Parts: sequence; structure tokens; C-alpha cells
Amino acid sequence: MLGMIGLFGGLALLIYLTMRGMNLLIAAPLMALVVGIFNGLPIFPQLAEEGAANFLTNYMTGFTGFIASWYLMFLTGAIFGKVMEDSGAADSVSQWIVSKIGMKRAALAVVIACAVLTYGGVSLFVVAFSVYPMALSLFKQADLPRRFIPAALGFGSTTFTMTSAGSPEIQNWIPIEFLGTTPYAGWEVSFIVAVFMMAFGYWWLKKMISKAMSKGERFVSRDTDVEAVTRSELPDPLLSMVPLLVVLVISFFFHNSLGTSALIIALTGGILATYLINRKYFHNFGKAVGDGAMGAIVAIANTAAVVGFGGVVKATPAFTSAVGFMTDIPGSPLIGGALAVAVIAGLTGSSSGGQAIALPLLAPHYLDLGVNAEALHRSVAISSGSLDSLPQGGYVVTTIRSICGETHKDAYPAFGALTVVVPILGVILAVILFSFGFGI
Repeated sequence: MLGMIGLFGGLALLIYLTMRGMNLLIAAPLMALVVGIFNGLPIFPQLAEEGAANFLTNYMTGFTGFIASWYLMFLTGAIFGKVMEDSGAADSVSQWIVSKIGMKRAALAVVIACAVLTYGGVSLFVVAFSVYPMALSLFKQADLPRRFIPAALGFGSTTFTMTSAGSPEIQNWIPIEFLGTTPYAGWEVSFIVAVFMMAFGYWWLKKMISKAMSKGERFVSRDTDVEAVTRSELPDPLLSMVPLLVVLVISFFFHNSLGTSALIIALTGGILATYLINRKYFHNFGKAVGDGAMGAIVAIANTAAVVGFGGVVKATPAFTSAVGFMTDIPGSPLIGGALAVAVIAGLTGSSSGGQAIALPLLAPHYLDLGVNAEALHRSVAISSGSLDSLPQGGYVVTTIRSICGETHKDAYPAFGALTVVVPILGVILAVILFSFGFGI
């Protein structure tokens, strides 16, 4: 009982401290220490029996192991996003989409702009920063309540694109290492689920906006609004999409032979293509690369801090009992796998961190049971993108507060509906389809 109190108390405190603004690099090891003490883990390896679990070894093994496995993916992804941004290619693609869809569908234009950039391999945070100025302008011209901008950004970035088959985002590639699959695992079901999430989510977004406007809500300007800087010249939008296609094509051709390493080559190809095609449009290519590298370090350090926390958590008897409970849920084994990944992703506020913690434990168990690896890949990928968007999630806090300047009270109800509820419905649909043998 004391171990369970320490486990869930430590997780709850981690969520609380994160929401209060404490640096994750401090909060995560501190709460891991709390979990370890309540579960009777020695603090230092010198105090433990040889080879036995202890706080320091387990935390640092999780922390450094995640960086060793995924740093180059984070690095190339962040740099690719920054060079797309600095060259104006991201703006060009976004504005072209708006011109084709029309002002009357301003929210849809924002969603699709985010989706195109995300599925092309641009980092989620870069997508949000890049598209927000356009979204602000569109919502202002269409007189739509601005509190729905974070929901549109999050919906377009983290739902039907991030975890879909073929996506270059890391959430779709982590399962490959543990399941021996490809980024196109379960693509038939993935396509159906993506179409469902897109259609249902956009319908829900429109309904929420319409309901708010029927109550008199409109766009309200603020003195703090920063007008988007209009570039005198942008690259051709169709040519700007070429680097996105380069990422997808390279990852397609090399994923069988190189596995997750194909993503490094694909994103590097995207960086080179962006430079070659849009060379004359860069403000400062060197600075964009440097900023991308620094952004990658911050992003992976924060995620690794959470994975280190998970390294301590998973060494406790309490965690073993909790995972056992979830994996023993009656019905399809995919339910237990999806639920375990979703819960861990939610408690850590990280979809990639949740997968990295859960899959080393779950993958061997389910593969030994004969569960189809492709079905498990797609189910856990989609589920990882659900509860990771609870209020304390890093992407959630950054998008709502830092980028859009909204409060959780105003913006999170719609944000949570589209980025938590919609993916949950998506993974339920995926499990049902896989359970009937569709696509496997």
C-alpha cells in the first residue's frame, strides 16, 4: 500500500509541479526520488546489493538511454523545422493552403496547415509557432473566438497526423525498435482512423465555435497581440512542399533496411532540400540550424527527464502491479497495451516518453502471447497521442500559454476535447477493427 501511495503520489506531485511551472529537469528526478523512497529503493548503488535496483542507477539509465537512442532524430527534426521556418517555406505552404480553402473555413485552414507540416516531418512545437501568426490573422478576419486557436493548432498537429502510418514524427517510430515493425504498420486501419478523427474532430470544432458565437463570443483584440511580420518575398508554395515530400519518400525507401535510422537520413534530406531550393530566402541559415539544435537539446532533455522518472517507477513493485492490472483486462490484448501506454503518457505528459517507458515492458509480453505486431504498433502509437494532452503536458502548456497567450480555463476545454477525447475514440475504433481481423 505504501508503495502505491508513493507511486501515484509522486506522479500527482509531478503533474502539479509541472503545472506550477517548475522546471522538469528538477521536478522529475525529485519526484522519482519520492517514488523510490516510498517503495524502499536504495538511493545509491553502493547501498544496494550488486545488480539490484536503486534510484540513481535506474534514473540515469533511463535518462541517458533515451538520449542515446533518439537524440539524432530530435536534432534533425528540430533543425528541419527551423530551416523551413527561417526560409519562409512553412509560411508559404500555410498561406497557399488558406488561399485554396477560403476565409470562410478559417479554422479548417489552420488545421490543414498544421497537418501538412506535421506529416511532412516538421517538429510539433515549430508547427505551432509557425502557424499561430497566420491563425491569429485568420480568426481575426473571420471574427472567430480566439480561445479556439490552441485547439485548432493541437488538433491539426497531434491527432490524425502525428501517430498515423507513414508519419515521420517520432511517436510513429519508437514502436519499431521494440516490435520490429515499419512506420507503415497497420496502414489500412490507420487510414480509416485518421479519416474518422479528422472528420469527427473538425465537426466538433465547428460545433463548439458555432455554439460560442451564438452566445455572442467574437474575436477580441489585445494590446499584446504581435502582428505577423509580412515578408517581402516568400518562396513558391509548391516548391516549398518538396522538402516535405523528400522526408516522406526517403523514409519510405529506407525504413526496411535501416529501421529507425532511416528517419535521420530522411530529415537530413529534408534540411538539404530546403537549403538548395530556398537558399536565397533564408534570413540566417546558420542561426536557424543553431536554434534548431538548441531546441532539440531542450526538448530531448525534458523528455529524458521524464523517461528517467519512469526508469525508477518501473523498478518498483507498485508499478509492476499496476501494469499487470492493465494488461490483464479482459478482451483483446490490444486494449491493455493501448491503455498502459496512454496512462503512462498521460502521467508523464509525453507521448514519446510514455512509449519509451511502456514498450520495453509490454512488447515482449504481448509478442510472446502472439499479438500481431503491426496491430500493437498502431494501437499504442495512437493511444500515446491521447492522454499526453492532459493539462500538464509540455506541448499543451507551451501552446496554450506561451504561444497563444490564453488561459487553461478558456482554451483547454476545446483543446482537451480534440486532443484527448478524439484520439481515445480513434484508438477504440482501431482496436475494434484489428479485433475483427481488418488490415492484419
